Amino acid sequence: MNQPPIIGDPNNRVRIVVATSVMLTFISYWRAAAIILNDLGSSAFYAGGIAEEAVGRSAPWLIIGVMLFSFAVRAVYVESCSMFVRGGVYRIVKEALGGKLAKIAVSTLMFDYILTGPISGVSAGHYIAGLVNETFFTMSVHGWIPQALLTLCHGTPHINANYLAMALAVAVTLYYWRENIKGIEDSSEKALKIMEVTTVMVIVLLVWSAITLLVRPFQIPPLPLPSNLHFTPGALGFLKNSNIAKLFGVFGIMMAFGHSVLAMSGEESLAQVFREIAHPKLKNLKRTALIIAIYSLIFTGGATLLAGMIIPDGQRLAYKDNLIAGLAMHLAGPPLLGLIFRAFVVVVGFLMLSGAINTAIVGSNGVLNRVSEDGVLTDWFRKPHRRFGTTYRVINLVVGLQLLIILASRGDVYVLGEAYAFGVMWSFVFNSLSMLVLRFKYKGERGWKVPLNITIGGFEIPIGIASVSLILLTVAITNLFTKSVATVSGLIFTGIVFTVFTVSERINKRKFALSEGHMKEHFQLLHSETVERDSVGVRPGSILVTVRDYNTLVHLRWILGRVNTDEQDVVCMTARLSWLSAEDSDLTSEQLFSEYEQTLFTRAVAVAEKFGKHVSLLVVPAQDVWSAIVQTANALQSSAVAAGVSSKMTAEEQAFRLGAAWEAAPAPKRQFVFYAVGPNMEVSTFRIGPHTPTMKAEDIQLVHRLWLDITQNPGLDKLHHSDIVTGALERFAQDYRNDGRDEILGEFRMLENQRQTPDHNLAPHPNDSRDGIEPGDVS
Repeated sequence: MNQPPIIGDPNNRVRIVVATSVMLTFISYWRAAAIILNDLGSSAFYAGGIAEEAVGRSAPWLIIGVMLFSFAVRAVYVESCSMFVRGGVYRIVKEALGGKLAKIAVSTLMFDYILTGPISGVSAGHYIAGLVNETFFTMSVHGWIPQALLTLCHGTPHINANYLAMALAVAVTLYYWRENIKGIEDSSEKALKIMEVTTVMVIVLLVWSAITLLVRPFQIPPLPLPSNLHFTPGALGFLKNSNIAKLFGVFGIMMAFGHSVLAMSGEESLAQVFREIAHPKLKNLKRTALIIAIYSLIFTGGATLLAGMIIPDGQRLAYKDNLIAGLAMHLAGPPLLGLIFRAFVVVVGFLMLSGAINTAIVGSNGVLNRVSEDGVLTDWFRKPHRRFGTTYRVINLVVGLQLLIILASRGDVYVLGEAYAFGVMWSFVFNSLSMLVLRFKYKGERGWKVPLNITIGGFEIPIGIASVSLILLTVAITNLFTKSVATVSGLIFTGIVFTVFTVSERINKRKFALSEGHMKEHFQLLHSETVERDSVGVRPGSILVTVRDYNTLVHLRWILGRVNTDEQDVVCMTARLSWLSAEDSDLTSEQLFSEYEQTLFTRAVAVAEKFGKHVSLLVVPAQDVWSAIVQTANALQSSAVAAGVSSKMTAEEQAFRLGAAWEAAPAPKRQFVFYAVGPNMEVSTFRIGPHTPTMKAEDIQLVHRLWLDITQNPGLDKLHHSDIVTGALERFAQDYRNDGRDEILGEFRMLENQRQTPDHNLAPHPNDSRDGIEPGDVS
């Protein structure tokens, strides 16, 4: 494929432009769930240890409580996604509370995403470091380490876990940086493979843990009652010198809940990945939400509880940075088998935790793209990569900040976990409160609602979403006082990002004088000398959708509602009129793909995203629009062409013009179906090219009567109806070529004068759906 042209280069002459959307890559709900679970599920490897270090032995019950509560939080996100395809915290808060609070909300969310990568990467490094040190210890006990090495290391070799964790986190972050530069399709495939391996590990872990509970004594972690909560000074934050936690038991429980809430991270990724979920979008979104809900509850909640039951109390905190690895070492069975399984757990943990880095990059990229589209960030951020078409500048910025945090943390998981909760909680608070406001404010389409709604006197009271909002707000306010590291670092980061957003938005408005309040999609432009299937990237039998007015794309909606783009490609084509022939075209790519084409395709992409289906985008220079459509359909080997009914021509007139262009086109040429779609989805179907004509009922009866009469003659009983038609046509052609031409033409003129529709002669006979591809046949 050719490199994209440099916009504005006068020496860059092109014949056609193929435009590729930055984000128009749709994935299955399994891949979407895998991306999110790499974040949500990865918290199983560190959330329990961080929570127990902060609140004591009751931590497993709090983690399970958080995972159960996450069902309700996830329901809020599903409702928000059903309202806006390009949703997420920024869009929801802006719709409900305005642009200023939306920028604050997305600033706190970015703190969450920026920390997700470092905490996951550093935790993954600690699992590797723990395995290495455990292996050294086992080798030393069995005398497998040379004496020279023992002397050199002054005993059993031991590596600094924090430094190794930091180095590995940097390496994995750089790896996923490259993968995301290449595109979400590649990264989602790797996320799915990671989850497949993780599932095997989870099944073995749960079964082996159950056997251990049957053959060994175990302890049950104490319930999270106020008397069982033991906060460390660091876990009390600004309240470490007060007795407020003991004076108010419920407040103490809320504090403990707040220290466990990082197990619920990753929910916002559901909204960001929703744009890439394939058709049917809402149904697949619900499937995705259900998968991650069940999986994270069993894995994160179950593994943390099992660790609290099986690992002795005095030894558990030694595994606070690699809790599941510690659980593997305390399972019943031969020690060597336990060590092998621990190695498997460590490998899986490293893969999954590193996969969370990918999720953080994907989510951050999605959030900042939403902000940039709205004009808050300058257009510079969304410039597509020359080769892959991704927003590489946003990805570079996110990864750069993550690397700085990894280095600044010096590999300390607890510090990262403490800071992490700020962004998690406040992004949830802003989203849930805004959704509560939109229950009363938003009048548009809403595909699903959070349950527990009662109606009194025609007024709906959203009990479910109001309860979720209240709990989240209470925990978030509690965290402000008890998580000093999170509060200070989170407020500083939020303030800086909010300032950048505000300044950038003002610069953007002065530069572009935005009147519509949003930016246009950016496209990767690829040029080609001719229209070919390979250059456009479509298979034979595609559907060509002609677009020109971005306010009338009803025909594109009609096609996407009926076509499975996994099996049949859809190409959106617009013709750029030029007085020069295609061979002599002197247009630059900037002239072919102007601001109007950018707006047009932005709207087309938005329609495709709502359906969760692929479309290809094509600009063709043309002297005559109808000839350009026919030649493009022929070159792409399209089976159908769809257009909106023109305000200046009827569907029949459009079909006539297209048929005339088809007749004038050079051979070889293909027949195709033409759909003319009206504003109210009324569809007229025509066959372009030679086809079986529509016959009136009386004509069919005439053929049948002739057939009955002729077949009664001796030797003609095997005659078919088609033979009657063939014979009649041959006699007609003979009379027309000989002396009967004038008489025949006169008869046709009389027939035309008798027609009730004056302009019916402008078009071929329109076929009903039986003489074309029925809507169900093209899907």
